[in-house]
Amino acid sequence: MVIAASLSAGHSEIRYPLLAQDTEATLRAVSAFGAKVQLDEKFCWVIEGTESLRAPREPIDCGESGATLRFMIPIAALARGDSILLFRGSLKRRPVAPLLLALETLGVKTRVGSYGGVDAVFVQGNDGGGIAGGETAIAGDISSQFISGLMFACPWAGSDTKIKLTSPLESRDYVEMTRAVLANHGVTVELAENSILVPGGQSYKATDERVPGDFSSAAFLLAASAITHAQIRVKNLDYFGAQGDRAILEVLKEMGVESKIDSGSVAIYSQGDSLEPIDIDARNIPDLVPVIAALACYAKGTSNIWGAKRLRLKESDRLQAVYVELSKMGAEICLTEDGLTITGTPLHGAVIDSHNDHRIAMATSVAALGAEGQTIIQNAECIRKSYPQFFIHLTQLGADIVGGKLDR
Repeated sequence: MVIAASLSAGHSEIRYPLLAQDTEATLRAVSAFGAKVQLDEKFCWVIEGTESLRAPREPIDCGESGATLRFMIPIAALARGDSILLFRGSLKRRPVAPLLLALETLGVKTRVGSYGGVDAVFVQGNDGGGIAGGETAIAGDISSQFISGLMFACPWAGSDTKIKLTSPLESRDYVEMTRAVLANHGVTVELAENSILVPGGQSYKATDERVPGDFSSAAFLLAASAITHAQIRVKNLDYFGAQGDRAILEVLKEMGVESKIDSGSVAIYSQGDSLEPIDIDARNIPDLVPVIAALACYAKGTSNIWGAKRLRLKESDRLQAVYVELSKMGAEICLTEDGLTITGTPLHGAVIDSHNDHRIAMATSVAALGAEGQTIIQNAECIRKSYPQFFIHLTQLGADIVGGKLDR
């Protein structure tokens, strides 16, 4: 929403946004390209967009936000002048080469190097030709963020752009979410099975939007309820929206947990003495894998998670991290090439390394709620990347959490 608003002439209001490290990186980036951002505390951001991007005078610090880096590289090609985008930490091991190759086919010159000792992507802007349009190709099973980045920028291309997918598109729902935001701003994108068509010469239109509650974050609270046999209600969740991670409710149902969807909220209200095991293909719900693994530890039987190979290229190697950290807690868990096999067994407390990965920190925290004894999560502040209030919300629900300044 922030990026689409920044490309729209006029004022757009984004109500109830998430203030976290990833969104802060995106706000820095769009401001650097000429959008004006006014933050009204936590409840509304007003963005005055521009139809004429200027390259920033200083490099843009994308921090460790993969979405910011991958969305803004194509947009940098639309600006007057050359841009430098810095990336840090876990982003050093996360790929951008497929996106750069796709842009090269569309007439954009880029390179990866360093600036002041920091890794950087250098993008030649519109003075060098910008995005010409035409046809390009990219794999659909590495990162949906590549596709979304092209969808943001190519409406401004000189001609229509056809993006051919050389492998099946995974995380399709994330791409659908991008298309929905573009449609709200008057931009058309056509999704087919093996290709995406983006008509060129389009203009973004300013509009006001309300950020929906995030199922990928709420999944940890819902799982905590299931593990502790508690009844909770989480408000501000729209089950009928475009978010693919609403699939957590189907996962919980298959594991024997009943939920009720009512007027923008989800309630967990009944379950048996233990959870049922699950077999699940995670290709379209990769962000749910760590929390599903935590749930599987409390199932009476063996669960299988597969289709999650891309998790090896996240903030951490998430498959490896889940395997190592849950094993410390006594889990019977096997690591496969593209997933995990977990047999339910009682867990005990342990000292956990978060691997500087917000989803590992949250998943192991949820697993700890049902474990015997105390669990210590090291570097737990990494949750600020996506869910700064996670530990506050767990405490409000009755969890005993001490130590650390984990709020904002």
